[in-house]
Amino acid sequence: MTDVRAKLAEKGLTLPITSKPIAAYVPATRTGNLVFTAGQLPMVDGKIVREGKVGSDLTVDEAKALAEICALNALAAVELVAPIDSIVKVVRVVCYVNGAPGFTAQPAVANGASELFMHIWGEAGIAARSALGVAELPLNAPVEVELTVEVK
Repeated sequence: MTDVRAKLAEKGLTLPITSKPIAAYVPATRTGNLVFTAGQLPMVDGKIVREGKVGSDLTVDEAKALAEICALNALAAVELVAPIDSIVKVVRVVCYVNGAPGFTAQPAVANGASELFMHIWGEAGIAARSALGVAELPLNAPVEVELTVEVK
């Protein structure tokens, strides 16, 4: 099993405390050996780190860093329903990008989440993925990430 906290520490990261849902949902749910997270925003200490549209208000690199924060929040959500070190495979990652008109670099933004998971789990961190451009996101967030993982 992977020591997730140790792998995060290698990058100077820690697992955050899960933010409270902003609507009527749960942060994560488990069915059998799969955990599905709700979409996670780039929140730290209950507040959006940065707002706006990628491609006009933020650069791709700034949004990629926010996708990593979303990924950390997704892992924290998983831990609400299963021990974080019980993750054996990242199954699916969905990244929604609040982009300016004409913005098409959603995959580069989503790499912020995907690269974190690959750092932690290696081959088992490589997942099926969708990177979607959207007109708006809750709280004017630039990016949102949802995650599906397999646990023991």
